[in-house]
Amino acid sequence: MRHTLTPGTAVLLVIAPLMWAGNAVVGRLVHELVPPITLNFLRWLLAFGLLLPLAHGVLRPDSPVWPHWRRYALLGLLGIGTYNALQYLALQTSTPINVTLVGSSMPVWMLAVGALCFGAAVTRQQLVGAALSMAGVLLVLSRGEWSQLLSLRLVPGDVFMLLATVSWAFYSWLLVRTSEPASVRGDWAAFLMAQMVFGLLWSGGFAGAEWALAPSHITWGWPLVAALAFIAIGPAVVAYRCWGIGVQRAGPAIAGFFSNLTPLFAALMSAAFLGEAPRAYHALAFALIVGGIVVSSRR
Repeated sequence: MRHTLTPGTAVLLVIAPLMWAGNAVVGRLVHELVPPITLNFLRWLLAFGLLLPLAHGVLRPDSPVWPHWRRYALLGLLGIGTYNALQYLALQTSTPINVTLVGSSMPVWMLAVGALCFGAAVTRQQLVGAALSMAGVLLVLSRGEWSQLLSLRLVPGDVFMLLATVSWAFYSWLLVRTSEPASVRGDWAAFLMAQMVFGLLWSGGFAGAEWALAPSHITWGWPLVAALAFIAIGPAVVAYRCWGIGVQRAGPAIAGFFSNLTPLFAALMSAAFLGEAPRAYHALAFALIVGGIVVSSRR
């Protein structure tokens, strides 16, 4: 399959990190209201209900999805049951700057997983693009002062985020390994619903283990309800839809560079919510990240 980056595809790949930045901000805001793995389960349970009217046919016994259940079980584990659960878990013990820094290694893992597990070639342009893009991320995380990066210390949350990033890299590469019929691949709602069916089983099992292993509680109220509504609609349904199409069109290696826009958007959102004006380094970081995307995607 030949992958190309068009303006329309670029827009789709920008929407996903924009939604994920909001997901990180909201996840941090409600981390004391609900256990992290339970938050992931509730998020996807609501998303399942929202998508059900559009893709209820997937649940029929004669659905063309079931002969490929192993593929969807794996996609559901990596993309739904694991990635965000680990991210929410990471925010319990790690600082946002550490979590974002570890997540910014996504392009590197995309290239490594593609080369080692899927036989994808890594070009010099992609390596240069990765360096430019990560320089932009580091600039945002250091707030324009590189000395701040020297004070970082790894905690268990950083390890959880590293595992989450590797999980997402495998998920993205598996998206382009088509095995299902065109009737399913062409129906975005059915394709996502098939992943949700198994993803809910994984995330529900993980949430049950969370409650069994440690005392947990949920503080219900409008803040939590509003947060759940946002992360179920935006980061779950909309972002996964945009990312899935973008990866199929541009390829996982190029798409991985767009994930580095997430910390930039998160910084801007934090500035907006906290009343802090954007700084000059935000513009420079944006230029570096976009430059990395352009360099890596040129033919």
